[in-house]
Amino acid sequence: MDTLELKKTANEVRKGIVTAVHAAKAGHPGGSLSAADIFTYLYFEEMNIDPADPKKEDRDRFVLSKGHTAPGLYSAMAHRGYFPVEELKTLRHTGARLQGHPSMQYLPGLDMSSGSLGQGISAACGMAMGAKLQGKGYRVYTLLGDGELEEGQVWEASMFAGAKKLDNLCVIVDNNNLQIDGPITEVNDPYPIDKKFEAFNFHVICVDGNNFDELRSAFKEARETKGRPTAIIAKTTKGKGVSFMENQVAWHGVAPNDEQYKVAMEDLERIGEAL
Repeated sequence: MDTLELKKTANEVRKGIVTAVHAAKAGHPGGSLSAADIFTYLYFEEMNIDPADPKKEDRDRFVLSKGHTAPGLYSAMAHRGYFPVEELKTLRHTGARLQGHPSMQYLPGLDMSSGSLGQGISAACGMAMGAKLQGKGYRVYTLLGDGELEEGQVWEASMFAGAKKLDNLCVIVDNNNLQIDGPITEVNDPYPIDKKFEAFNFHVICVDGNNFDELRSAFKEARETKGRPTAIIAKTTKGKGVSFMENQVAWHGVAPNDEQYKVAMEDLERIGEAL
């Protein structure tokens, strides 16, 4: 898929995010929108996956460590063909497959249930180590939030990944600089993020996480890196694509009302038309 097609797809993924959260009257739009380009690149370009055979043995694995941004993951999966796009409107509804955090119990195509921050990267390390022990060639990807880096378990897992030379593991940090209580620098500053991962023997790549050309280059470099895991630090804009949500911490975990939903969808329609 070329860059223009990826941009168009990511815009549809963003529409799905806004629609799902609006229908649920709850959820986390800000970090889902900031990571929409990452979700899109992973599911439409990077990962070896097959929606028609979600349990195929040699598939690449993905763990959403920042599980509250499930709307972004669900929208990418729906547009990739794992389930009907219309089902996004059932987000967080009682009895729905699309729970507020990913649950592999309900939805085929999920490799890990997640939500408790800090734990997803540990599960991803286990999958990567399992592939090494079994001589399997699949790769493991996990997406973390930058606020999530305040969890100590992240660094225990990173120490393990570096020590075991898990070069089949790719950690992506959605560095949008905002968490639920405000800028990460004011809550519990995790910077410099790149130096921390380097200290745990990671190959580190810093990119604009809302730029597909940079993402393409970074994931290629990650695949070619041998002998150690890779961390892609992706600088993004929280709420990307929706004018009144961009860089606004208030939209970390709030659903748009009907009027705001209309404005958000108009914003995304304009972006789509411009492409």
